[in-house]
Amino acid sequence: MPSTVPELDRSASQGLPSIHTFTSESVSEGHPDKVCDYIADAILDAYIAVDPPSRVACEVLCKEGAVVIAGEITSRGQIDHELVARQAIRDIGYTDTSAVFNAENVSVMQMISRQSVDIALGVDQEKNIDGEQGAGDQGIMFGYATTETPEWMPLPIVLAHRLTKGLAEDRRSGKYPWICPDAKSQVSVRYDVEKPLQVTDVLVSTQHRPEATRQQISEYVRERLAPRALGHWFHPAIRFAINPTGNFVHGGPSADCGVTGRKIIADTYGGAARHGGGAFSGKDPSKVDRSAAYFCRFVAREILKTGLASRVEIQVAYAIGLAKPMSIKVDTFGTGDAAATAEFVRAYDFRPAAIIERLDLLRPIYRQTTNYGHFGKRELPWER
Repeated sequence: MPSTVPELDRSASQGLPSIHTFTSESVSEGHPDKVCDYIADAILDAYIAVDPPSRVACEVLCKEGAVVIAGEITSRGQIDHELVARQAIRDIGYTDTSAVFNAENVSVMQMISRQSVDIALGVDQEKNIDGEQGAGDQGIMFGYATTETPEWMPLPIVLAHRLTKGLAEDRRSGKYPWICPDAKSQVSVRYDVEKPLQVTDVLVSTQHRPEATRQQISEYVRERLAPRALGHWFHPAIRFAINPTGNFVHGGPSADCGVTGRKIIADTYGGAARHGGGAFSGKDPSKVDRSAAYFCRFVAREILKTGLASRVEIQVAYAIGLAKPMSIKVDTFGTGDAAATAEFVRAYDFRPAAIIERLDLLRPIYRQTTNYGHFGKRELPWER
């Protein structure tokens, strides 16, 4: 019998060329975790729109017919959280009242308090002992950029996002009425060292209406979605896995529990770069988990623009209440002048207030970030 174990990649440590395969995944806006992220970012945007300095740390849980909104919010604005949540669910596409989870009939539970006064002592400039806006928490953040795609992102995550976004676009167009909001994709790319050679495998799992057949779904993905989403990376030899269980009718929060912050790798670089652990959605830019990660990406892109490196990762570390980072580290992976790159990065101001000002982050822009990655989108200020 043929082996069911995939062929292992050869590595440079074996004295062979560094040929390897790397895989990244994406999820659609209707995935339960992304539903939660979108509600959280919609609430954040609503507060920033009426009171830009609002302090928002919003967490959301969705399961069956229930939405739980919890966290700490301090603002001069008054927002109807339930109204915002229902509109966000409606935007995503959960409007079928026959489903357990739908915008009209979900129950919304709220557990919101004000931000801790102890945290405010460090974050608020007028209260901080140094007279500066301090970091909203301790932590480490990473930013990454590579020249392997026009978006300066790793190819596998770019293509995976194109697939899930393409599913959503086709669903909204009405041309494929059997497509439902919940979906996942996965793309495997064969590399020679850092150069992508070809796409080897594509996995697509899409929720669908009961009347859709497996053959119909497979033909759509192979003949319509994949050629459009993969562009010149599409070729006939790609191995496809499409709805591998055979059926995906029951999906979204009606079937699975969703929670904010559980898709941090799909949100960033698809696993091609490190992640400090902090999630983004539902957090205002005083939280360096979000703003500093965006700024590290911005600086990494600036490095590539100068030609100092073709691949770079930046790490920054903060202590709660302190404005200046504890440390900054730059890695060019041997693709450029490490000393010159480190000197270049030292010219940037990583203090939270400076980041917020430079990237103009006190605006309601965060719903744009929620789905299909926080990086690689031209409309976002850290991508310009």
